[in-house]
Amino acid sequence: MAQESPLESFKRATAATVRAMADRRDLTVGFSAEPAGVSGARVRVPLPPRDLNSREVATVRGAADAAALRLRHHDAAIHAHRLPQSDQARQSYEALEQARVEAIGALEMRGVAGNLEASLEEKYRKAGFDRIQDREQVPLADALRLLAREAMTGATPPASAAGAVHLWRDTVEQKLGTALSDLAGLIHDQDAYAKAVRRLLSDMDMDVGADPTDEDEGAEDKASDEAPQDGGEDDSENQGGQQQSGEDDSQQMTEQQRRQVREEEAASADEGEQGEGEMAEGEGSEEPGSPSTQPHHDRRNEPDPAAYRAYTTAFDEVVDAADLCDADELARLRLMLDQQLQHLQGMISKLANRLQRRLLAKQTRSWEFDLEEGMLDAARLARVVINPMTPLSFKRENETDFRDTVVTLLIDNSGSMRGRPISIAAMSADILSRTLERCGVKVEILGFTTRAWKGGQSRERWIADGKPANPGRLNDLRHIIYKAADAPWRRVRRNLGLMLREGILKENIDGEALLWAHNRLVMRPEQRRILMVISDGAPVDDSTLSVNHGSYLEKHLRQAIDWIETRSPVELVAIGIGHDVTRYYRRAVTIVDAEQLGGTVMEKLAELFDEEGPKRQAPYVPPPVPVVSGPAGTPRKPGYGLQAR
Repeated sequence: MAQESPLESFKRATAATVRAMADRRDLTVGFSAEPAGVSGARVRVPLPPRDLNSREVATVRGAADAAALRLRHHDAAIHAHRLPQSDQARQSYEALEQARVEAIGALEMRGVAGNLEASLEEKYRKAGFDRIQDREQVPLADALRLLAREAMTGATPPASAAGAVHLWRDTVEQKLGTALSDLAGLIHDQDAYAKAVRRLLSDMDMDVGADPTDEDEGAEDKASDEAPQDGGEDDSENQGGQQQSGEDDSQQMTEQQRRQVREEEAASADEGEQGEGEMAEGEGSEEPGSPSTQPHHDRRNEPDPAAYRAYTTAFDEVVDAADLCDADELARLRLMLDQQLQHLQGMISKLANRLQRRLLAKQTRSWEFDLEEGMLDAARLARVVINPMTPLSFKRENETDFRDTVVTLLIDNSGSMRGRPISIAAMSADILSRTLERCGVKVEILGFTTRAWKGGQSRERWIADGKPANPGRLNDLRHIIYKAADAPWRRVRRNLGLMLREGILKENIDGEALLWAHNRLVMRPEQRRILMVISDGAPVDDSTLSVNHGSYLEKHLRQAIDWIETRSPVELVAIGIGHDVTRYYRRAVTIVDAEQLGGTVMEKLAELFDEEGPKRQAPYVPPPVPVVSGPAGTPRKPGYGLQAR
C-alpha cells in the first residue's frame, strides 16, 4: 500500500479533530478555497498549503476549530428565537454569538486559542483591516466581536485589526460601559447571553425589535406591526439569513420555485414600469417654470434612476478556474465528472464525430487552375518541358469562411444547475472543445455566478453606507475562465471538473455576464465570432431583487441581448435547460432533459456552420455598460470593475 502523503495525513487528522470537538461522528469535512462554514452535516475548511508551513496550518486549524465549536455549543433554535429585526443588529448579533462559542473553546484549550488567533489574523489581513484609517470603513459587527472576545478571554485583537478596533473602542466603551465584560459570565447559557446581547445592541442605538419574552403583549403587537417598515425590503431574504453556515442548502431548495415565479411576472412588470415611467415624465413636464430658467423636466445631465447599475464593483472578480482550488482537487473532480457521465461518452462522441465530419467536408481544399498569377502549378510543368512555348500555369486555393472562427460557450453556474444539468454542460463543453480544436476552430469556455449568497461584501457596504435608495446590483460577481480561446484543450481539461465542486454554484446575474463574454469575443482577431449561452432560466439574485423591482435583472438581460442581436457582429445562440429561453433570445432552443444538451449543442453549431457566412459586420457601438452608484446613489464611473485574479 502506498504511503500517505503529509498533506493527506494533515487533512485526515484535521477532519478527525473537527468530529471530536463537535462530538459528531456523522460530519463530512471538505477542504476548498471557499470561506469556511457549516452546512448541515458538512463542514467546509480552507485548503491547507502543500508545504504545510506553520502559519497557514494554524490558519486552517483555526477555521476548523471555529466550525467545530459552533456545532458543539450553538443552538440554532435559540439563536433564531432571539434574532433582531434590523440588518445591522442581526450582523452584530451573529458576530457576538460566534465570539461566544469561540471564547468557550479558547478558555478551555490553549491550542485552540492560538489557532483561532491565527485564523482571525489571516481573515482581517485579507480584508484589508490593517490599511483602514476611517471608522466608517470598519463594520461595527467586527469591532463588537473583537472587543467582546477581548472582554471574555483577555485576548487582544489580532495585529491586522488592532488599529481598526481602536477606531471604535472609545465609542463602544462610552455607550456600553461594562456590558461586554458582563457577557463573560453568560457564555455557557446561550439564551441568557442572547438576551444580554439584545440589550447591548439596543444601547448601541440598533433596532432589535420587541423581546420575544416580553410580557407586555401590547408593546409586542405594536413592534410586530412596525417591523415591516423597518426591514420589510429584506425580510424575505434575511429570515434566519445570518446563519451563514446553513443558508446554502435552504437557498438550493427554493431557488427553482423563485425562478419560475419571477419568469411569470417579468413581462407584465416590464410593461407596468414603462407605463409608470412615461406618466411620471409627463407629469413633471406640466410643472410651471420661469421663462428665464431651464424647464424643470430637462434633466439630460442627471442619471436615470431606473437605469441598471452596480452599487460597487470593488469585490467583483474574473478568475481562472485553476485558481479556485488546488491541482489535486481539480484532478479528483475531473475524475468524478468522467465517472458520472461514462455511459454518455459514446453518444456525445458520436455526435461530436458527426459535427467534425460536417466541418471537415466544408474544409475540403479547392483550387482554381490555369491562372496567370498565384502559386506555380508543379503538376503542369511537364507541358513546359515538352513545349517550351507553353506558358507557365499558376493556381490559387479558394478561401473558406468558417476556418477563421472562434466560439465562446457561456455556462450558467447558478445553484439551480446543480446535479445533472451542470454535469452534462461540463462534458458537452469538453467534447465541443476537443472537436472544434481538431477542425481549427478556437473555443473559449466561461462560467458566471456570484461569490456569495445574499449579497456578500457589496451588500455589507451598502448597509454600512445607510442603505441608500436605488442601489442597483447588490452582489459580488464571479466570472470564471475555464478555457481561454488560445489555450490547448489538453492543458485545461481538468478545469471543467470545477463545476462539480460543492459551493461553487450560487446565484446568476446573466446580463453582465453576457456583456462580459461578448466583450472578450469582440477583442478576438477572428472574422466570425459565435457566443453560445447555456442557462436554465431568468437571472436570480435575492440581494439585488429585494431592494429593486422584481424584473430589474431580467430587464437588463433583455437590453443586453437586444444590443448584441441588433448592433454587434457577434452571433448569439442560447440553449435553455428545462426553461423556455426563446422569449429572451431570437435564436434559441429549449430542452427538457439535460441529456439532450450534448446533441443540441452540436446540432446548433452545425446549423451555424451550414449558413452561408458570418453575421454582417455592423458599425461598432459600445455596449450598454452599467454605472457604479455610490453611497448617495450618484454615478461614479462606467465599467464592471471585474478584477482579474
